[in-house]
Amino acid sequence: MLSPEELTLTNIRKELEFISSAMIILIQKYDLDAQNSLEIIPIARKKITHSKDYIKFLELSLEGRILGEMAMMIEKETIIKED
Repeated sequence: MLSPEELTLTNIRKELEFISSAMIILIQKYDLDAQNSLEIIPIARKKITHSKDYIKFLELSLEGRILGEMAMMIEKETIIKED
């Protein structure tokens, strides 16, 4: 996870790319075929057979969500400052 000093859009995007790559590996490994984001956790719970992989999947999901929200907040602050 990035430190508060590292929270820039560029750093967040890089971190999100890393998270996406790690998630894709798990998605392919366990054939997680959810039709929408609301289905992914129940499908992952059912299909991911190794607890360490399931925990990693949940950690990556949460970290991605947090970083995505941080990026949106930074973008909003930037737009407000420009106005």
